[in-house]
Amino acid sequence: MRRAVFLDRDGTLIEESGYLDRLERMVFFPYTVDAVRTLNRAGFAVVVVTNQAGIARGIVREAFVGEAHRAISERLAAGGARIDAYYYCPHYRSGVLEEYVRACECRKPEPGMLLEAAAAHGIDLADSWFVGDKAIDVECGRRAGTKTIQVLTGYGAAQPCDADLVCKDVLEAVDRILNPSAGTR
Repeated sequence: MRRAVFLDRDGTLIEESGYLDRLERMVFFPYTVDAVRTLNRAGFAVVVVTNQAGIARGIVREAFVGEAHRAISERLAAGGARIDAYYYCPHYRSGVLEEYVRACECRKPEPGMLLEAAAAHGIDLADSWFVGDKAIDVECGRRAGTKTIQVLTGYGAAQPCDADLVCKDVLEAVDRILNPSAGTR
């Protein structure tokens, strides 16, 4: 079984921009590549899990989500880092595109995406972490059985929650995962 770090996308890996619908609006935090590369080198599987209600709401094309994930992977690869898998939930109960309007087990805070990733990639959830900016990220990680970190980027500063750890950003979160007895930077 592998250890993993599950990462929220918007507000954690990249800047929060509302419904990301164009690559020109994607802005990386300056430390994102370093954080992911550090996890890769430490032997963690790195998995992005993201709610994408903009699909059900007709704001974001589902194909664009794949384009965005390819762009993230290309940027990371240029810096010697990689995401092992991406999972996204296109569903939303009050969406406008009927094929995506439903309650599901994959929309965070439900743990469906983490459970699917664990089964597909041999991940030990109890020895893994979920890092995200929102309370729903922390709740998702808890429901799946991971340890949790809330970052104060994105919506993090405005949504205090009961995470195992609170860190300034994803790079500090990685530092704390790899050096649990160390303080913050």
